[in-house]
Amino acid sequence: MVKLCLFTLSIDEGRARAHLEPHTNRYEYAALIEMNIAVIVGNREFFPDHVCESGRDLIVNSLKARGVRVIALSPEDTVGGATQTRADVEKTVNLLQTHRHEIDGIVITLPNFGTEKAIVESIAGAELRVPIWVHAFDDDLEALDVENRRDSFCGKISVCNNLHQFGLPFTLPELHTDTPDSESFQADLDFFLSVCRVVRSLSKARFGAVGARPEAFNTVRYSEKLLQKAGITVDTLDLSEVFGRANRLPDDDAAVVGKLDELEKYMDASGVPAAQCLKMAKLAVALEAFIREFGWKGIAVQCWNSIQMNYGVSPCAVMSLLGEGLCPAACEVDVTGLVAMYALQQASGQPSALMDWNNNYARDREKCILFHCGNFPRSFYSEAKIDHCNVLARTLGKENCCGGINGRVKSGHFTFARVSTDDSAGAIRAYVGEGSFTDDPLNTFGSRGVAKVVGLQNLMRHICKYGFEHHVAVNFSQTAAVLAEAFETYFGWDVYFHRG
Repeated sequence: MVKLCLFTLSIDEGRARAHLEPHTNRYEYAALIEMNIAVIVGNREFFPDHVCESGRDLIVNSLKARGVRVIALSPEDTVGGATQTRADVEKTVNLLQTHRHEIDGIVITLPNFGTEKAIVESIAGAELRVPIWVHAFDDDLEALDVENRRDSFCGKISVCNNLHQFGLPFTLPELHTDTPDSESFQADLDFFLSVCRVVRSLSKARFGAVGARPEAFNTVRYSEKLLQKAGITVDTLDLSEVFGRANRLPDDDAAVVGKLDELEKYMDASGVPAAQCLKMAKLAVALEAFIREFGWKGIAVQCWNSIQMNYGVSPCAVMSLLGEGLCPAACEVDVTGLVAMYALQQASGQPSALMDWNNNYARDREKCILFHCGNFPRSFYSEAKIDHCNVLARTLGKENCCGGINGRVKSGHFTFARVSTDDSAGAIRAYVGEGSFTDDPLNTFGSRGVAKVVGLQNLMRHICKYGFEHHVAVNFSQTAAVLAEAFETYFGWDVYFHRG
């Protein structure tokens, strides 16, 4: 009988909650701190057994330190808790199948050469399609005798060969061999866990498309069917249902009063009439109710012009509040933009925004202005206030457009990403890259920032040539490589990784 070893640690709860306060809408809080990783330890009979148990412990402890629940054979089950013989394979398959709905990824570790066939047949036999990480231990130049040599350097090549033969995609660390106590190993492990988080969450995500896309925006058309093939579900909701629910809420409803207080504490809204603030609070309560009922991980909203003309406010501040609470909200029913926002959020644990590639910045060809009417999460701004949407107010009336955020994006490194369905090719495409927001002068309105991207002109050429949308998802992190690995290796999407 297999003895299941479960190691459960959460991240520092106080530190986590300090990051989340004072916002209460962290729908993804539990998902961001709880992962389940299966560990398969390699062994080969004529290599030393003693390194397997110690190697297993080092890997497990590294995962435990990150709050990961580890699913693995124990040293009581097999020699060193490793998978080597046909009997070991059966035990490993049973273990993986028992926990198949929990496992987010698999770490293969080779303390010695390992038996590649046994390792790969275990994964194939369990029919698991999750991210796989292949790690091999360093040999010690002073311990290359028969009793201590590992030969993991060579064994890793054989494992990868078999994974390739079985059609099982996998992720490789930067170094071919490494020791778990090194900084490079720790960074690679964190990278893999981020990939697992993106793949797990995105492959079963459910999003809400709230309202029809703006009539003029063919730009944001997309294929629900292609997204569904990737495991991404889109539910549609008519705006009339949102207006109806919001309008039925009494002014003194406890949820409305609480949300109004939250909005007032969230950002300066002193320039917005009280009646409009109340409308925003009711809109937020209504949207959050639908989010809970449908189990949405994010929403894409018809942010103009029906909301302004039929309800009387702009939804930007409400969308900002949701995004800061890790429920991303995309403009103009840009569902595939929402997919990129959510993927970035899962890679980093930080909120995402959807921005326009909007303006050149003088004649600096590696800088541009990223802009939107104003719904970025609060943490994006160096300074901001809730006001009205200047652009929409020109045609819809200022009195109908209260709720837009006017503010400057803070300086710092960011990752950008875009996902798009290419219906004619029957494929999903994406691009990812990194840049930085600067403190360069910028005299304009709305939510705006000056961005520097090395090789910007080449990026713009790629975006235009392959018909990508004018929206881009942005996140204050450096996670482009994580998204590229998740999108390309595990979803099979066509990915352009912009490196300047």
